Amino acid sequence: MSKATLDQVLELAMQLPPEQMEMLLDILKRRRSEGNRREIAQDAQASLAEFHAGHLVAQPVGEVIRELHR
Repeated sequence: MSKATLDQVLELAMQLPPEQMEMLLDILKRRRSEGNRREIAQDAQASLAEFHAGHLVAQPVGEVIRELHR
């Protein structure tokens, strides 16, 4: 099975009726959001595992916020 190029996909999408284009946009946004949520959850699980293994040290909230602002 060959993979479609971005140009091919865009060309096909532009042939859709307007309401189906909107549906396609909604589906793509939803799937991207779901992928982002999965990635965040995996990162959180990995961070918790590191913390529980003793590789990370708890810090005061104020210190963390100051670091984020830098």
